[in-house]
Amino acid sequence: MNPSNPTPDPSSRAGHAPGSAPRPGDTAFVQVAVATVWVRPGLERAGIDDPSLTVPVDLDAWNSAMDETETLRWLTGRLETQALLGARVIVDEVDGQWARIVVTDQPSPRDPRGYPGWVPLAQLSVDQGFAQAAASSPTATVTASRSRLMEDAEGTSPGIEVSFGTVLPVLGRTGTVVELAVPGDGTQYLPEADVVVREPGEVPPTPTVEEVIATGERFLGLRYLWSGMSAWGFDCSGFTHSVFRHHGITMPRDAGPQMNGSGFPRVEREDLRRGDLVFFSEGPGSPEIRHVAMYLGDDLIIHAPNAPRTIAVESLSGYDVKGEYAGAVRAIEQ
Repeated sequence: MNPSNPTPDPSSRAGHAPGSAPRPGDTAFVQVAVATVWVRPGLERAGIDDPSLTVPVDLDAWNSAMDETETLRWLTGRLETQALLGARVIVDEVDGQWARIVVTDQPSPRDPRGYPGWVPLAQLSVDQGFAQAAASSPTATVTASRSRLMEDAEGTSPGIEVSFGTVLPVLGRTGTVVELAVPGDGTQYLPEADVVVREPGEVPPTPTVEEVIATGERFLGLRYLWSGMSAWGFDCSGFTHSVFRHHGITMPRDAGPQMNGSGFPRVEREDLRRGDLVFFSEGPGSPEIRHVAMYLGDDLIIHAPNAPRTIAVESLSGYDVKGEYAGAVRAIEQ
């Protein structure tokens, strides 16, 4: 699809019922809290990955099933990314119960339309009503680490938990709850205290460095998850992408493109400032970027290091014992 000359939304074509499963060529929306995007179908482990493949998902159960480092590390190279509830995707192929998609709000040099990979078909919905609301309504962005949807404004029928960074169209407000469009599920509600509401076309205010750092520090202690993009777990570039995106700063999904394809100005090591992104290579002098962190000043970084660990603050020089520091960019004007 050429973004400068978009085709009509395929979800409006004849033969599609509201909330129906997608077909190749469709625009669809994620209808679970977090859809995990795989390299290809059939890689999942029975009894371990099942909670991430269902509708709804149960990511607490999935995390519990991966309580050993090697079980968690197994995901490396098998997952691509994750997409949050309401995220727009383009369906390229359907193979049985799986769909090959691109996630349109995650820039990647691998596809000009977004980030590619495979998800369970049941986790997607073609929903014309949601598409129309997403195109024209105010939006609510979840600012809480997690919040729980409610099926009624009084909160007597709780629904699924959703993650920080989830964006859904707003249908109404009462002062205590926000009425939202949810793909495949019609209308649900979130506490107004857990979201920020913006008008159509409104962007987040330009953040200060301290605001971005404070957002990142909220997730200290959260476990590392390869491909993670939610409050159930982040990987290194998922963490930086999500934190900066929350403040209206868009960058590629992966670490290498964040350094080399973001357009952010390069920064010499001796000129590092708080909020700069610092990158590490596969080995001293290697052009392959394997890791990204956010610089905090005084030789400190905050990052999602690897599978055995959680998001943490540590010294830059202490982390870079092999001399793999590869450069830095400044994503926030200072």
